[in-house]
Amino acid sequence: MSGLKLPARLRMDGAKAAWAQMSPALRAEAAQVLAAAGREVRLSAAELTDFDSSALSLLLSAARQCGEQGAVLRLEAAPEKLRELARVYGVAELFWPATTAAASA
Repeated sequence: MSGLKLPARLRMDGAKAAWAQMSPALRAEAAQVLAAAGREVRLSAAELTDFDSSALSLLLSAARQCGEQGAVLRLEAAPEKLRELARVYGVAELFWPATTAAASA
C-alpha cells in the first residue's frame, strides 16, 4: 500500500501549497507502481477532516496526472462528506468507479 495521503485540512487557502507538495510525490509513486507492473496509485483520505471543494480540484488534478503517466488514481478511506461532494459535482465515478456502478445498478 502506498504511503501517499491527503492532509487533515484541505481548503482553498492551502490547496496550491498542498498540490505543490503532492504532485512530485504522486508522480514518483505512479512511476514506481508502473515499474512494478501495477496500475493503481493509492491515495488515502483517511486523515482528511476539514475541506472544501478545492479538495476535489486537487483530486481531479491528481487523477489527471496519474492518467498522463498511464496509472489510475484510487482514493481510499474518503470521508462520506467528500464522497457526497464528489457526487454533487458529478465526479464520484473518477475516484470510486465500482461504488458508483453499484449505486446506479
